[in-house]
Amino acid sequence: MATFFRRKAAAVTLGVLALTLAGGGIAAAQPTTKAPAEVSQPGVRQPGGTTQPPVSAEDARKAKAAMQQGATLAAPPTAGAVAWAVVASNGTLLQRSANVVSTTKYGPGQYQVLFDYNVTRKAFVATIGTNDPNNVPPGGEVSVAPRYLTPNAVFIQTRTSGGTPADRPFHLIVAN
Repeated sequence: MATFFRRKAAAVTLGVLALTLAGGGIAAAQPTTKAPAEVSQPGVRQPGGTTQPPVSAEDARKAKAAMQQGATLAAPPTAGAVAWAVVASNGTLLQRSANVVSTTKYGPGQYQVLFDYNVTRKAFVATIGTNDPNNVPPGGEVSVAPRYLTPNAVFIQTRTSGGTPADRPFHLIVAN
């Protein structure tokens, strides 16, 4: 009886090996059509869609004035403290900590938050959110980065869940 099972096991093994080799290896099912771009996940951004708007002379003047104001009025938050802002989708500064000076809206989903101290070597965290207790904010994505050529500002980009730039309210925290 043991010989019968050994022969059967060898035959099954050879059969599987032959079918695998004859079929060109193990195949994985692949879709016959590609999903449209708006349905697929937005993991990779297209070139040009992630650039910041240029810094105007007026923006540079405001940033310099805010830094001078911060040097005379209040010290930057101490290590471990945070500066924060709640910004509406139209760019209005709704709530803020003492070191937040202003916000600017540049285009669909593009914002700048200006501080009265240098934030270049700080940690930035942003999330879609609002200060309205009766409203759940819309779904979407938010990205945050240091503002180009402005050491005391942070650039925020908000998008729909599909990756299209869109105005969204957000909360920003700068950890010191």
